[in-house]
Amino acid sequence: MSEMSNKNYSDFLGKHEIFSTISRAADELKVETYVIGGFVRDIILKRPSKDIDVVCVGSGIELAKKVAELAGDVPVNVFKNFGTAMVRAGEWEVEFVGARRESYSRGSRKPIVEDGTLEDDQNRRDFTINALAIQLNKARFGELVDPFDGMEDMRDMIIRTPLDPVITFSDDPLRMMRAVRFAAQLNFDIEPETYQALTENVHRLEIVSQERIIDELNKIVLSPTPSYGFKLLFNTGMLEKIFPEMVALYGVEVRNGKKHKDNFYHTLEVLDNISKRTDDLWLRWAAILHDIAKPATKRFHPKAGWTFHGHEDLGARMVPKIFRKLKLPMNEKMKFVQKMVRLHLRPIPLVQDIITDSALRRLLFDAGEDLEALMMLCRADITSKNGAKVQRYLKNFDIVEEKLQAVEDRDRIRDFQPPVTGEEIMAFFSIPPCRQVGEIKNAIKDAILEGKIRNDKAEATELMIELGRELGLGPSN
Repeated sequence: MSEMSNKNYSDFLGKHEIFSTISRAADELKVETYVIGGFVRDIILKRPSKDIDVVCVGSGIELAKKVAELAGDVPVNVFKNFGTAMVRAGEWEVEFVGARRESYSRGSRKPIVEDGTLEDDQNRRDFTINALAIQLNKARFGELVDPFDGMEDMRDMIIRTPLDPVITFSDDPLRMMRAVRFAAQLNFDIEPETYQALTENVHRLEIVSQERIIDELNKIVLSPTPSYGFKLLFNTGMLEKIFPEMVALYGVEVRNGKKHKDNFYHTLEVLDNISKRTDDLWLRWAAILHDIAKPATKRFHPKAGWTFHGHEDLGARMVPKIFRKLKLPMNEKMKFVQKMVRLHLRPIPLVQDIITDSALRRLLFDAGEDLEALMMLCRADITSKNGAKVQRYLKNFDIVEEKLQAVEDRDRIRDFQPPVTGEEIMAFFSIPPCRQVGEIKNAIKDAILEGKIRNDKAEATELMIELGRELGLGPSN
C-alpha cells in the first residue's frame, strides 16, 4: 500500500474527467464538495471501484443537476425523500448528498437527519477507513481530509470506529456485520476496543432486518477467505444470533475414548477449499450446509463409534427452512444447494472396483448438469491434515470422474430425455392423464438407468407395450 505525496490525490483524480466536472460544478455553485467513503478507501488500497459518493455542504440534488448539465445533460435520478441524487456518466455511477448529522432513537436504526458540516458527516461514518474525504473544489483539489487517522489504520490493517464503538454499534447495529465483512474482505484485524463492543452489542441485531443481515452475510461468504469472517461472527456471538444451526456444528464429544471431528471447523475448511475453486455464491452455500444435519443425526455405537447416518437426506430437507429463515431466495438457487447437500456423499463409494454401471448412471441422472459442481464440492470436503491421505482421496475422485465419463459417453444419461413421452403413452393406449402414465414413464427410466434396456426409442416402446399389458392396457385402434 503506497500513499501519494503529501496525501494529495490530484494526479489520480485529474485522470478522470468526472472529477474535473464535479469540481467545476462545485465552484460554480460555491459549495464545499468532497468525494468520500468507500471510493476513497479503495483507491488508496488500489482496489477496483466504480461507485462514487460525493458529499457537499449544501444541496446534493442541486450539485448533481449541475454536474449532469456540464457533463452533457446526462440523466439525473433524484430521490427527494433521502435528499440524494444519482448521475451515471460513462463508467461511473455517482451519488450526491448534502453533508448530514445524525441522531438515533433506541428502538430504530433509522436516524434523525439534519443538515451538517463535513465534520458532522465524517463523524457519522461507520469506520475510520470509510471516513476519508478528498476535496474536489479547485483551490484544494485532491487534498485528503482524514480526521480519524484512517490512513494509519489502513497501514496497520485495522477496522476501528471513528467515535465510541459502543455508541456506534448501538445506534446502528448493522455496522457490526459490516465490521466483520470489511475485516473478511480486506483481511484486516478488528481493533480490540471495537471488537469488545461487538461482543457487548450482539442483542442489538434484533432491530436489524433479516434482508440487511443476509446481504452482509453473503458478502462475507464471497470474501477471499470466508472462514475468517465466520470465526469473527462465531467468537463475538453474532453467529449464534443470526445462524444458530451452524453454531450447533461446533464441538467435539468423546465417549469410550472415541471422538468425532469438530464439524463447525470442518465446515469452514470445506468453505475455504471451495472458495479457492469458485466465486459461485450458491456452491459456497452448499459447502456451508453440506453437514448441517450432523448434530441431529449424531449417534454413538460401541464398536463403530460416532455416526451421522442420513445426515445428507435430513440436511437436504433442512435447506428450504434455513433459506426461508435467512431470507435467501426460494427458487432454483435453493434447489441447487439442496441437491448438492443431498448428493455430496454419493460419489465416495463409486471408486470401488465392484461398483456397477447402474450406480454410475443413477448419479449422472440425479446430478445432471450440476455434476461438475458436485465433484468440486466432494473434493473440497477432503480436510484431513494428512497430506498423503488427501492426495489419495483426490486421486480416487479422478477415478470416479473417469468412470462417470465412460458411462456418459456410452449412455448419454446427463442429457436424458424420456425416449417415450407421457403424451406418446396416452396416445398409444388412448388414455387420459392418470397414475398409469407416470408408472410406465418411471419404469422405462429405471430400466434405462439399471441397464436393462438402452436409451433407445425402439427398446423403450417395446417395454412400454409390455408394461401397459401388465396394467391391463391395450393399444388404441
